[in-house]
Amino acid sequence: MSRKKRNNQLSKADLRVVGFDFIEFLEESERRSITDRTLLKDIYNNEFRHRDGVRRDPNFSSVLFVLRNCSKARITRSGHVYFNTNVRVQHDQWFRPRRRQQNQATPPLSNGSSPPPASAQVPDPPSVPGPEDGVRGRRKLSKDLLRRINTTEKSVFIADKGGVQVSSELQIEDGMIQLFVEKAEIHDLKLFVENTGQAAVYFTYYTALHWIQYFTLEDSRRVTRNNPLRLEPSEKYEVTLRFKAEQIGVYPATLAFEFKENTQPATHPFHIVRFIQAEYRSELAALLGPEEPFRPKRLETYEPAWCNIDEGDPPESSARNLLKFVVPLDYYTRPSYISDLAEVLKGNRSSPRRQEQKSLLESDLSFHNYMERFDLLLYLEEDQMCLDIKRYDKKDVSMVKDHENKRLLVLELPGVSENRPSVLRGDHLLLTKSEEVELSTVTKYKGYVHRVELDQVKLNFSRGLLDSFIDNMKFRVEFTVNRLPLRLQHRAVHMAVQHELRDVLFPVGSRDVTPASPTTLRLFDQKLDNNLEQKTAVCNIVAGTSKPAPYLVFGPPGTGKTVTIVEAIKQVEKNIPDAYILACAPSNSAADQLCEKLITSEHVDSRKIYRLYASSRNPKVIPKVLEKNSNVEGDHIIFPRKETLVCYKILVSTLVTAGRLVSGGFPVGHFSHIFVDEAGHAVEPETIISVAGLLNAKTGQLVLAGDPKQLGPILRSPFAIKYGLGLSLLERLMTQNELYQKGTTEYDSRYVTKLLQNYRSHPSILKIPNELFYDGELVACADKIISCQYCTWEHLPKSGFPVIFHGVIGKDERESNSPSFFNTSEIDIMIDYLKKLLLTQAKKGIAKISPKEIGIIAPYRKQVEKIRKAIKMHRELKSCSGIEELKVGSVEEFQGQERKVIIVSTVRSDKKHIILDETFSIGFLKNEKRFNVAVTRAKSLLIMVGNPIILQTDATWGRFIHYCIEKGGYTGYDISNLEETEAVVERLLALNIHEETIVKTEESVVQQYLNPEWRHDH
Repeated sequence: MSRKKRNNQLSKADLRVVGFDFIEFLEESERRSITDRTLLKDIYNNEFRHRDGVRRDPNFSSVLFVLRNCSKARITRSGHVYFNTNVRVQHDQWFRPRRRQQNQATPPLSNGSSPPPASAQVPDPPSVPGPEDGVRGRRKLSKDLLRRINTTEKSVFIADKGGVQVSSELQIEDGMIQLFVEKAEIHDLKLFVENTGQAAVYFTYYTALHWIQYFTLEDSRRVTRNNPLRLEPSEKYEVTLRFKAEQIGVYPATLAFEFKENTQPATHPFHIVRFIQAEYRSELAALLGPEEPFRPKRLETYEPAWCNIDEGDPPESSARNLLKFVVPLDYYTRPSYISDLAEVLKGNRSSPRRQEQKSLLESDLSFHNYMERFDLLLYLEEDQMCLDIKRYDKKDVSMVKDHENKRLLVLELPGVSENRPSVLRGDHLLLTKSEEVELSTVTKYKGYVHRVELDQVKLNFSRGLLDSFIDNMKFRVEFTVNRLPLRLQHRAVHMAVQHELRDVLFPVGSRDVTPASPTTLRLFDQKLDNNLEQKTAVCNIVAGTSKPAPYLVFGPPGTGKTVTIVEAIKQVEKNIPDAYILACAPSNSAADQLCEKLITSEHVDSRKIYRLYASSRNPKVIPKVLEKNSNVEGDHIIFPRKETLVCYKILVSTLVTAGRLVSGGFPVGHFSHIFVDEAGHAVEPETIISVAGLLNAKTGQLVLAGDPKQLGPILRSPFAIKYGLGLSLLERLMTQNELYQKGTTEYDSRYVTKLLQNYRSHPSILKIPNELFYDGELVACADKIISCQYCTWEHLPKSGFPVIFHGVIGKDERESNSPSFFNTSEIDIMIDYLKKLLLTQAKKGIAKISPKEIGIIAPYRKQVEKIRKAIKMHRELKSCSGIEELKVGSVEEFQGQERKVIIVSTVRSDKKHIILDETFSIGFLKNEKRFNVAVTRAKSLLIMVGNPIILQTDATWGRFIHYCIEKGGYTGYDISNLEETEAVVERLLALNIHEETIVKTEESVVQQYLNPEWRHDH
């Protein structure tokens, strides 16, 4: 093979590694000072390429060329070569002092150790490393040991053996030595190699299996394979590990010690491995660490052999619940075979009938299988919900009688205020007396929720329990899933088929007709006149250009999607006299926002608008501005009769509550237009609740607004997710229906309009998501006074670039029985930024910022909890005015929201957990939508905190990090000179190889790690 061909097979990275090897070779042979190019070439060809008797490696000029291009070498016109002093010359991975003179006294050893005896002296090593010494030998040893450590042989390598013990002044657990420091000072750690056997042994070599910054390691005798140290029985030898880090974080290393029974070449060596984990942290981070070791806990199922259900009394319906039930709502009870189907889908069981159902799930969705397929998916999701809800079951819980109403018992339920779990008025819980739990036949008392007040609920039970109740009596509490939304979804998909909604759900049409020019309307919101896309969408919705197909408003972040929908509703009401409009959203907050914008408008008579709430909605949380135009009367939710409701031109509700209109017998076709905002957040059957039984497929117009590039609905069942329940109707149409596909340059505006003007974010914040997800078409149009507010912030790495990526090498931790992850190193960094924002503000022209204008995002529930705890523990932050309004939450909780400043913690620092993230679509890695939502919440300043080495393994994050580096926004952990970042990833993996990643339990991964809010919007 020709030399040229051989060189072409090596990548630039490979050539760079060879170059670094050569530089280390020069250092190890004490010839680093040589600069003459000809002499260096001779050394390379005659020694370096033949150092183990085999000619190898590319030619010298190729290596030098690559080193020069990556700024690791400088070549002068006079033919001299100067290697960059920043190149990491590793000296067997560790810096060691120059060899001492033979007559120099050996320093005394600590812990009572004596100096090596004369018999331990061996000749000085030759100037050139031996065949298997130096960087090549180290790399070969590292590769072999790490491969075996990361598989099944870790316990073998960490065990003391051969009469040799490797100890430390600190405790060693499972081969790991942990060093915690709270100051950026030099810290020394003594390691001891002791011969505890009966015969002499040779300490021949030690090395870090991977190199990392901030460590040096010294030993007085400079032990190498060419300079082994003979250890007599009971003799101890000291090695000093020196650590200093300027940056908060975790710094791991894997250290291998090599020994031989004698110095004969044929003698096989043995190794002892120690893991070093040095952590530089604050006092606060130390307090946030694991409260107790992580011990996975399986869900406890409580199924007595026989039980009686003792019914309580549900809350009384309002006397004015006048919307009579006309269309029945069946129970759609989950079939018993669903658990069997789940086992078949897992591959644990085989069944011909279940195999047919599996084939149905694996087939494409069509109008023919629409009802059966969605029924199965909804049942699978419910099955998982019923398992996940058990996480909240409680033992030995006491209650007290309500002071105001003695027929109610008060139960404290921390977490209910955050919907973990969701408990609404009318829901029920099952309680068993603790003293009866072990009996074969028990009574379960069904308690109905009458009131929910912060973290307590007031329940009504049967007279039998109330009469025998004593304060602080102990009970086992079981939570149940509210099935109403599921029942409505089942009915909706059945009615969709019954009412022949094929042309709405699977539309076909022509793309040949040229779209009409949108110039016919006089817009109420004159700002839209300057936005062609918004104006086009409004005009085409009014014109009904897509009918009977739905019209889609594709609204990327901050592009005014809701404003467009509100304008379209107002224009329909004005220009189509016989129009009746139903406006819906998945959540109450989104529906309230829609209604507020309509009611506060001067262009629609507010008396024509009505906000319909579910009976479970707490009247106290309803916006004051909507009360007069809603079904709220005092402390009650009432439902007017149908004859009253049909008179309103615009009805606004959640998707689930729209099902009440179907049940109330609203005639099909009464609503000429049905709008669904935030349509990407709802599963398709939920969206169809507002359509099936209400929309006339031939004459009605369905309008869906949302962004398929952002997060969809939260699901729990891995099978419901796998087989498409998480795909919203909006996303399905945009990705699977040709009417909504982008043409050569744009979408067909008769069916879909993509909004392009972003009114939220600074251009630097918008750039990467725009390029990755929106074809680079978004135009930054935000108010510069707001978007540029932090461009001169003194803590920016680069002035004028309000994006920061702060690199930190932390560690994934868990505690107690919670499998959710947290990372205290990242919390340290975030708290520091929060202090800079809130406690040292109003400088250099930057206005004071309120805590409510800052959002902190983390992917895992435990990290959210730890960040909140850190803020409450911080002496200055906890007393900051308005700090309780600072929101800390998951990405899902921030979807649809915006803040001036967004701080994001990515948490992940362990390679093996990436598979978990990717498989179950949790965390930030391998989830583009979660990344997109997090980044695009920020208006003025975006601060990302994370492990750059781990994150760069993901293409999306890699792009973002390199963007920050290019623009000067990167700070923190120095990655500029890391030649092999994968090595650090592997070392982090080696430290935690003993920990199980996925906890085997019936609980869903979503529940375990994210613990999302339970849906409470009815």
